[in-house]
Amino acid sequence: MSSIKSALTNLFSKAFEDNGLDPKFGVVVESQRSDLGQFQCNGALAAAKAAKKNPREIAQNIIKSLEHIDYFQPLTIAGPGFINITLRDSFLGEQITELSQNSRLGCPLKEKSKTIVIDFGSPNVAKPMHVGHLRSAIIGDALQRLFKFQGYTVISDNHVGDWGTQMGMLIGELQTREPMLPYFDASFSDPYPEKPPLSLSDLEEMYPVASKKCKADDKLMADAIKATDELQNGRAGYLALWKHFVDLSLEALKNDFSKLDVVFDHWYGESFYTDRMKSLVKRLKEEGHAIVSDQALVLPVAQESDEKEIPPVMLVKSNGGFLYGTSDIATIEFRRETFNADTILYVVDKRQSLHFEQVFRAVRKTGIAKKETHLTHVGFGTVNGPDGKPFKTRAGGVMKLAALIEEVTQKAKERMQEAEIAQGMAEEEYNNIAIMVGKAALKFADLMNHRLSDYIFDIEKFSRFEGKTGPYLLYTAVRIKSIMRKATEKGVTPGPLLEPGDKERGLMLLLGNLPDIIESTEEHFAPNFICDFAYALAQEFNRFYRECHILNESDAAIQSSWLTLSNLCLRQLELLLSILGIEIPERM
Repeated sequence: MSSIKSALTNLFSKAFEDNGLDPKFGVVVESQRSDLGQFQCNGALAAAKAAKKNPREIAQNIIKSLEHIDYFQPLTIAGPGFINITLRDSFLGEQITELSQNSRLGCPLKEKSKTIVIDFGSPNVAKPMHVGHLRSAIIGDALQRLFKFQGYTVISDNHVGDWGTQMGMLIGELQTREPMLPYFDASFSDPYPEKPPLSLSDLEEMYPVASKKCKADDKLMADAIKATDELQNGRAGYLALWKHFVDLSLEALKNDFSKLDVVFDHWYGESFYTDRMKSLVKRLKEEGHAIVSDQALVLPVAQESDEKEIPPVMLVKSNGGFLYGTSDIATIEFRRETFNADTILYVVDKRQSLHFEQVFRAVRKTGIAKKETHLTHVGFGTVNGPDGKPFKTRAGGVMKLAALIEEVTQKAKERMQEAEIAQGMAEEEYNNIAIMVGKAALKFADLMNHRLSDYIFDIEKFSRFEGKTGPYLLYTAVRIKSIMRKATEKGVTPGPLLEPGDKERGLMLLLGNLPDIIESTEEHFAPNFICDFAYALAQEFNRFYRECHILNESDAAIQSSWLTLSNLCLRQLELLLSILGIEIPERM
């Protein structure tokens, strides 16, 4: 199946083709004038320009070609050839009946499966996750859920930063505090301790101190860079210490991601590619792609057609250390060879656009990525506070992600108490519902914005049970669950859908749009399309619910039809929210 709009587009495209015109002019869209029709086809005007004919004459010919199809009320022409379309209620009822009987709600599996690698999350080891990591995690997870639903082979990779200068900073700071530890003795040959010499809280406290010191002292920064280079070149004590840092950090990172219900297939950090980077650089030098510039090794990627300066990719620093570009090129090579990736998506802050343009050019130029491999930077904006600047704690510091999740959960409890929701439930169930409501508020608040936009984080607004919020969508879905449960208790079951009247028509028309929404979300990597549709669907169902007293309806055929319509709405909301990573409680 397809959406109603797609079905209409196919009909009108065929009509244009039958009239000797390009079928591309047959695109059908939703009407901007509901008083004139439910849909409209505006292609006659463009077709007239191409064919040098009168647009109204072309529109009339298109209508004549469709006269034998009994799907529409009489088609009309407005202005310079716009065709207004209103469906017969019988046809609309048939389409929604077919949709309700389809296990995938009209969304076809992709015929030719492809492998998509999604790189998202990607925090740095030794630094606690903060609100700045939120968007990559939530957007990336929504995309991986969407592509899995579409039928693709999806591989997610949390490319953690575990091999950079922050490691040298930590090594230097720990040496200042505990100089007698064996890790700093180059002559030490016994096995290093299995137990780490510090705790996770020690590590989290130590990094900002070390970073601040290095930024203020050039010598300390130079020492940190030297320690990083020695680590990357295999110094045993530093490697043992590095492993402690990584193990402590990964445990905390996995805990934070699990609180968001975000799961990765792989956690290949930058260190995973060390040997590959060495052989890669050697090969690029031999092939003449990499050249020496100011004692560093670079890979030029500028092109004559460039309107702006595109610097070369830095592969190796003058002191022999690798850089992010080297790691990213090696990573693409690995993903092509190991996963046979057709598409690689990077869900990373939009401010990194130049970096990815450089890397993508580098792998194209060197043949590491073939022409048919799609490489896309799925950029996103920042989460800001009321002052329009990156979101901070009340004390002015960067808010840890764990603290943010706790704050939205507490706010969810307050909202539930205000709305008298989930009252009288056992404490465990109540707390679980509050967690779901909090995550729904957090995720929907992020995803409803176009990913490239910056947005203001307003916990008061996002946690409400009314308006365009995650809690509102949860409440609507739970309401439908309650209706279906009560109907079952009364012995009433869903039945055949009846031809719609004024009360049902708007909801049916909206339900018929789902396949288009899923397709558009995939095409633009834009979960906000799903958010907009889910909200519109919830609003329309609540309007329908106010006008149609489902459980009290005396006509059994109408009641069972309304239950089928309600259940279809629930199924679509469940699908949409599951793609957004939002879990729906059984009751509230």
